[in-house]
Amino acid sequence: MTQIGVFLPIGGKGWLISTTSPATRPSFDFNKAIAQRAEHFGLDFALSMIKFRGYNGPSRYWNEALESFTMMSGIAAVTQRINLFASCAMLTLPPAITARMAVTMDSIAPGRVGVNMVTGWQPKEYSQMGLELTPEHFSRRYDYAGEYVQVMQELWATGRSDFKGDFFQMDDCVLEPLPTNNRIPIVGAGQSEAGMDFVAKYGDYNFVGSGGDLNNTTASRDTVARVNAAAQRHGRDTGAFLLLMIIADRTEKLAFDKWELYKQGTDIEALQWQASQAGQDKVAKDGSTAAALVRAIDNPQPTGMLKLIGSYEQVAAMLDEIASVPGLKGIMLTFDDFIIGMEQFGQYIQPLMKTRNGAARKASFAA
Repeated sequence: MTQIGVFLPIGGKGWLISTTSPATRPSFDFNKAIAQRAEHFGLDFALSMIKFRGYNGPSRYWNEALESFTMMSGIAAVTQRINLFASCAMLTLPPAITARMAVTMDSIAPGRVGVNMVTGWQPKEYSQMGLELTPEHFSRRYDYAGEYVQVMQELWATGRSDFKGDFFQMDDCVLEPLPTNNRIPIVGAGQSEAGMDFVAKYGDYNFVGSGGDLNNTTASRDTVARVNAAAQRHGRDTGAFLLLMIIADRTEKLAFDKWELYKQGTDIEALQWQASQAGQDKVAKDGSTAAALVRAIDNPQPTGMLKLIGSYEQVAAMLDEIASVPGLKGIMLTFDDFIIGMEQFGQYIQPLMKTRNGAARKASFAA
């Protein structure tokens, strides 16, 4: 059974860069409600991003945002089965601190915790704090990330690290207690060749997208194949998880009416900000996240991710088709309206999916 999870709306406006989309305001109670309903409906995981600055523009996209680890720790305490991924902005925290934060979260939810590694792409997000995304950062960020993860994994496995690298030098660094099974899953969202190689070498799952396609159930095949090829090169079983948005309703027309409304409010100024920030990565290759964000302004729309729009029956059938993509291990859902969307998925869409028939209650990473 393909795993399914939810990308929690930890940032304002969720994932729609539009003035006419639902006025999503992030709060702990809001995200808690979504995570608990996801668990109720048997979803497998929930992940939250980390973001320190939103975009310019009238939609105020991501201007309000919570911190990932503290929020997910709170959610860990009020859930029982669902797996939880917190995001780490690596430039803001030493690896030994992140390792200890993850162990603390694991003590709240044993065996249900993972860490999403974030290298950073928006320069202003970091320069406001005195941290620079330099040309060297963009060219060597995955070398940095590799060392970062190695330090954490040594600490989780043995409680000690004497790692010596180009970026980190540990001096009998210690960590106790150890996490469940002496490990914590690592995930990333690497779409460039270097990013995929990093996640394949050190991670358990790679969250990928397939561009701004609409109802294209085969759009992810090439990307998933690249994830699997990278995993094979390193002799690992790193799995591809596809990110997409569901906009559903009782009828196809009602669903598309919502999408047309959101398109009318597309925030061009915010998309221009996104492109200008992403464009500062001068070494970005085609296929990378930065390159995709730059290109988004060429075809302005509220979201650049794959969208499944239609009736409950249509969306269920499309999700089943996506689940059959060779090598795909999971799907991460976003919604135009998260409270309504989660209820629609749990009550009306998931029961129609052959690949989720009788969706099992959550087994933890420790199982």
